Amino acid sequence: MSDLAVFITVAEQGSFVGAGRSLGVSASAVGKRVSRLEAELGARLLQRSTRALALTAEGETVLSRGRRMLEEAAAMRADLERAGRLPEGVLRLSLPPIGGVMMAELGAFQLRYPEVSLELDYSERNVDLIEEGFDAAIRVGAGGDGKLRSLVLPGFRRLIVAAPDYLARHGRPDAPEQLADHRLIHYRSPNSGKLEDWPLADAELPRALVCNSVHARLEFALQGQGIACLPDVSIRRELDDGSLRPLLSSENGELIALRLLWPSSRGLSARMAVFMDFMRQAAQERRHG
Repeated sequence: MSDLAVFITVAEQGSFVGAGRSLGVSASAVGKRVSRLEAELGARLLQRSTRALALTAEGETVLSRGRRMLEEAAAMRADLERAGRLPEGVLRLSLPPIGGVMMAELGAFQLRYPEVSLELDYSERNVDLIEEGFDAAIRVGAGGDGKLRSLVLPGFRRLIVAAPDYLARHGRPDAPEQLADHRLIHYRSPNSGKLEDWPLADAELPRALVCNSVHARLEFALQGQGIACLPDVSIRRELDDGSLRPLLSSENGELIALRLLWPSSRGLSARMAVFMDFMRQAAQERRHG
């Protein structure tokens, strides 16, 4: 490409001397660069005489197409430099299929950086960030594995809840062992096929309904179909308006960890750098708020 740029300068200046003056090198150095380009292309580009230079037919073709190539290369370089500095473009994130997880933070990030488009993929499976082209993932309880770096995010608790209508019809359990007499709504992992444990020790848990969706369990609980164990981040509105009631002091249960993961071998784009800084600040504010 550099030899091509020299040839184009010669064609525009009409001489090796003029091109050398423009480029800040000697005329002989310019001549050597043009000769090297001709050798690489296997074609004579200039007709040389003691008085003037003239383009051959091949030289006319190389001049026309070479200008477009250099313009495209310059535009590509400018785009890459701009992308390296400015937070813009698409940020692909993998998230757990849990409603409410980091939703407030993601919304606030969009408001602050409107030029960054979020592409969110909700899935329980552990996606391969590098192979599948994700910038980062938010995962439940996961740590780094050598290929990934991680940032601890604010976690959540699972609450045992029921609708007032259900409690009016079936009574309110006051101890874990009383759940044996109730209709329970369970979650089965689509990956492992196992039922999710409830934050209770040694309690018999009957199965009235089993599904693999947080949203479905929430809807069935709101209908009064049974008692469910749900992430607190998914039911904040329902807890606030009283459409779901926490049971058995489960709000004091174990905190479930969340982590932001990203490839350790990949250089950070501007959009990923500002996203990490934003999430780190949000995590600190949540912990101290």
